[in-house]
Amino acid sequence: MPKPPAHRRRRRPPFFNPVPLRMRSDGWSVERQCEFLARLYVTGSVAAAARGVGMSRMSAYRLRKRDGAQGFAHAWDRVLAPPGTGHCPKPKPDGRKVTNAELFRRMETGLVQPVIYRGRMAGIRRKPDDSALLRLLRRHGRIGSWPELQGLRR
Repeated sequence: MPKPPAHRRRRRPPFFNPVPLRMRSDGWSVERQCEFLARLYVTGSVAAAARGVGMSRMSAYRLRKRDGAQGFAHAWDRVLAPPGTGHCPKPKPDGRKVTNAELFRRMETGLVQPVIYRGRMAGIRRKPDDSALLRLLRRHGRIGSWPELQGLRR
């Protein structure tokens, strides 16, 4: 019986919070992070995936170790974990150490997931990070007393 293709022995990348970085033309943008995870899913090799997005293997590992990269690291681990090996628990961030500015950034950026079709990244699926919004609302009680959230009130 023939061996299944390599990408059939891995899990698809989940939704994740992209690593917050400055915008640079040669840096790890949100698109590059998604493309890296898609290529990691297809190839199973960190070096090949990094080369495919024009970055080095070491810069991928440095990105994984940065502050705020827990979602990206979880997506990376989930892609490389074989299906059927059990649940990959997502790390629970300590809510007391997350600033309001960070929660606003998560709300604005949202969660992203690479869409993979025929072994290539076909696009990026986005969805709002509702947990960040709910955490902000829980911290401050109500929307009406907060000027930054006036636009969210209906």
